[in-house]
Amino acid sequence: MSSEATNLIVGTAGHIDHGKTSLVRALTGVDLDRLPEEKDRGITIALGFTHLSLPSGRNAAFIDVPGHERLIRTMIAGATGLDAVMLCVSAVEGVMPQTREHLSILEILGVSQGLIALTMTDLVDEEMRELAEMDIEEAVAGTFLEGAPVIASASPPDGEMIGHADLIAALDALHPPRRSANGPFRLPIDRAFIQRGFGTVVTGTARSGTLSDGDEIEILPEGLRARIRGMQVHGEAVGQAAAGQRTAINLAGIERDDLARGMTLTTPGAIPPSSILDARVQHLREAPAIPHGARVRLLVDTAEVMAVMSVLDGDELTPGGDHLIQLRTETPMVTLTGDRFVLRRESPLETLGGGTILDPWARRVRRKHHDRAVEELMRLEGGDRSVLLLRAGEAGLGASEAGLYGVPEAEATVLGGRWFHAEQRSSMRALLLEMLSQWHRDHPLLPGAPRRDLRRDVFQRLPEGVFVDLIEMLAADGAVVLEGPRIRAADFSIRLSPAQAAAKASLEAEVRAAGLQGPKAADKLKQQGPLVHLLLDAGALERVGPYLIHRASLDAARAQVTAWLDEHDAMLPTDFKEMTGLSRKYAIPLLEWLDASGITRRCGDRRVRA
Repeated sequence: MSSEATNLIVGTAGHIDHGKTSLVRALTGVDLDRLPEEKDRGITIALGFTHLSLPSGRNAAFIDVPGHERLIRTMIAGATGLDAVMLCVSAVEGVMPQTREHLSILEILGVSQGLIALTMTDLVDEEMRELAEMDIEEAVAGTFLEGAPVIASASPPDGEMIGHADLIAALDALHPPRRSANGPFRLPIDRAFIQRGFGTVVTGTARSGTLSDGDEIEILPEGLRARIRGMQVHGEAVGQAAAGQRTAINLAGIERDDLARGMTLTTPGAIPPSSILDARVQHLREAPAIPHGARVRLLVDTAEVMAVMSVLDGDELTPGGDHLIQLRTETPMVTLTGDRFVLRRESPLETLGGGTILDPWARRVRRKHHDRAVEELMRLEGGDRSVLLLRAGEAGLGASEAGLYGVPEAEATVLGGRWFHAEQRSSMRALLLEMLSQWHRDHPLLPGAPRRDLRRDVFQRLPEGVFVDLIEMLAADGAVVLEGPRIRAADFSIRLSPAQAAAKASLEAEVRAAGLQGPKAADKLKQQGPLVHLLLDAGALERVGPYLIHRASLDAARAQVTAWLDEHDAMLPTDFKEMTGLSRKYAIPLLEWLDASGITRRCGDRRVRA
């Protein structure tokens, strides 16, 4: 069987002293109250973990959570990644406050199946048991546990276990979870400790991906690195751990004191932490209204951080309301789209509600842009993943980021390895064409803009590859023409006024008349730069060293040199100077031009035919 079919993560839930730990002990034979304080007080304080082999061959991994109201954070950490819940309700007391709070939290966290254990039935009569069952029926009405089996049980220390077989059968009848081995490995840490003979060990429930013994891992949000030197699943050494498995991992290269609950083990570089998250939240009916801008406690996976909440679709969270919010956290979080979270009040401590993270790498939204943010998030909820590209704006998304978001490549425009929304591509395209048009207006006598002159403002902030691909896309569309390092609009052409045309003709005639002793290029560019460029681009003039020489003069010089070499084996600089009547300052640049043009080849101080 696959790990998807063989592993089931089951959490206990319920009010304090309603028999959760006793029931797990009766089912598995393992006492999860291991701390001295737990033994002394008879209550669960820390998370407990064990497993049970079911008749079908599947494994039920139990996470026993505390029921005390002061330990709700610990309960939420344990409830992360559950496939099902075993809600324990004492037949003696019936449904109590923490029963209801645990049930609300489980719904918020997306748990969708489970069963109800009516515990301590050996301590009540039939009438009390029936009252407790009615109490349960009322409490779970309208929740994911409505219609779930209610199984009477008892776990007396010295008596006969009641309901044991029925509970196991009900657990085995739960649906196998659907998990994906795709994506980066992610394991929120719920415990970190020192194991004698092994060193640093962490435990948690793997949320996605796979991990192999010997792999390097990253610990977020701190960015620490460590190496795997051993793993266990259900107490058995394994070479690989996968999504949905309760896993203990022995780490090398890191100290226990560097680790804490709330950190996440993940594939190195795979998940960028973030401090701004957009989300859908369901505010509990019994919770008080919470104003826009309030500080709240945000609990995701095993982490808890303080955050400032912005209500995007109103002025406050209303009791029983459904809202879109933005959370700005005091410290970075490690989350992905679709993760569930819980909100609690800063003070006094109480659960307010929770929901689903829609955009874990959001940008801060100012109040005047709330309406646009709401529209985008509603599109996202409707299944339009491309809106995440739109929200990324001019920065776009890297391929790995887009993969984490779940954005299909077919919905993206890829430029320089970055993914952009079609609207953003159109916006950048229009901006570049406008910048090019403005450049043409400012330089009407130049044939095109140097690319570097256009790489400013927005385009200066983009990676070089994005800018290059954008230009290539415009060229492929026929919107621009590329001419070496220059770019011009396809519909642009130089239009000279009569005066400009006359000045151009005069400049060309002046340089032609100078023969091979042309004027200095720097001087002419300073005086008549646009016209010089026109003549250079047209091929009428050419730069030879520091001088401007007319094409006709160069053609004549080429013919002279070719004729000379037809009659002689080689040509010395003195031969060339005598042939042309030039001084050294003009002759040397021309000889170098002849070499560069492939007419001659230098051998020592002589030139031969190339």
